[in-house]
Amino acid sequence: MANKTIELKGVDPALVFGVRDVFINKIEESFGARIFARGTKINLEGDENTLSQIERVIGEMLMTINRKGFIDEQDVTTLINMELGGQQLPGEITADTVILFKKTGVIKPRSVNQEHYFHATLKNDLVFGIGPAGTGKTYLAVAIAVAALRNHDVQRLILTRPAVEAGESLGFLPGDLTEKIEPYLAPLYDALYDMLPPEKVRVYEEQHIIEVLPLAYMRGRTLNNAYVILDEAQNTTPMQMKMFLTRLGANSKAIITGDITQIDLPDRQKSGLIDALEILRGIEGIEFVYFDTTDVVRHRLVKKIIKAYNGESPNKS
Repeated sequence: MANKTIELKGVDPALVFGVRDVFINKIEESFGARIFARGTKINLEGDENTLSQIERVIGEMLMTINRKGFIDEQDVTTLINMELGGQQLPGEITADTVILFKKTGVIKPRSVNQEHYFHATLKNDLVFGIGPAGTGKTYLAVAIAVAALRNHDVQRLILTRPAVEAGESLGFLPGDLTEKIEPYLAPLYDALYDMLPPEKVRVYEEQHIIEVLPLAYMRGRTLNNAYVILDEAQNTTPMQMKMFLTRLGANSKAIITGDITQIDLPDRQKSGLIDALEILRGIEGIEFVYFDTTDVVRHRLVKKIIKAYNGESPNKS
């Protein structure tokens, strides 16, 4: 007898369970396994092959909900009959492999380090994602935070970046202060807009459920029931990093991302990210996850460009 727990992320559990657990009961009866559904968790008891079949069915149910916005009893019956009839379902998409369901598909880890990163955020309240551009650090962090909001694990999202001048001067950029700062925050908005409709993001911002703001605006705040993301953390000073870390309040989690090879701070000024790596290592509840060129998920040339800048052979696999 085997046991398996499936945790639903980024989807309303009621859609999967059905009214009065009708879908769960139907699966239980069809496969002869025991299923206990509560909250966002589905606990399975049965032989290993049966549990694998049920996991595939639930994975396809999640994909159906993602495509249609709902699933009905006929859909569930069809999926069960296909699995029982030997028409084995792919099983590539399961609740355990998906971070977030969105209209155009799913967001899930695409490398070993990305998977480690995802699972680290489930086990720890503070996770550092460190590595070069294009490795998915920020995008996955936003997806993890949006899934937590959708699952009601937190009540709001705070996304922040230091407004450090990367070879350009804020003073010479056109517009008022808000317009000058907007370009620094654009990557965070890009990720949000890929996961949520723009109008939903605007409503959430008006209701202060989502905040996207420069790091300087975080001073003096205590963030309770929130998922907080600090992006481009290599461009914080040690004092700014300490300020950010001490903002966390009750039932809050944070992800800090950065690339220690691209520090834009003035010469001789130590990076707050490097400082944190030295000070916080070994503290329970904090995990550091490192990415490399094997995790790059952008254009195929980006991986080669990063290798070339690192002095490696760009054509070597």
